[in-house]
Amino acid sequence: MKRTVARPAREATAAPEPAGAAVAAAPEPETAGAGGHAAAVPGPEPLRTEFAFELPRGYVDAQGEIHREGMMRLATARDELLPLRDARVTENPAYLSVVLLGRVITRLGTLRSVHDGIVEGMFASDLAFLQDFYRQINAEGHTRATVACPHCSEPFEVELGGSRLGES
Repeated sequence: MKRTVARPAREATAAPEPAGAAVAAAPEPETAGAGGHAAAVPGPEPLRTEFAFELPRGYVDAQGEIHREGMMRLATARDELLPLRDARVTENPAYLSVVLLGRVITRLGTLRSVHDGIVEGMFASDLAFLQDFYRQINAEGHTRATVACPHCSEPFEVELGGSRLGES
């Protein structure tokens, strides 16, 4: 049922409205709390497209500076498809994660840009961390499931992520 807002009576001195002019009505409150005040209704949560991370060891640049804090964005289909044309990936499929991470890491410490050459120079533990982080943010935010122990029925979480990066 559509509710209408009562308009105040017009004064005799007001100019007539042009033909076809629409009168803007005040928006309806979704719900009213005690005293007739509108209660805030939470809307849908905005889509997060970038996620902060901190590398376990950190990338060491040519000047010896360590870069640990960064941002990674959600991957697009293009991000996962274009590296498949890269000659390095064709020759060595394990290189896919390096190229892919170079595309989706948007910031790392104070570096001006992040690319596959930067990812290539990371410690193996940081690369493994970033691969897991990629899987988590691109698989509905996590790759864990809650299960129950078959013996004692105690609930606990298990990690489901195990597929190779770029094979979503």
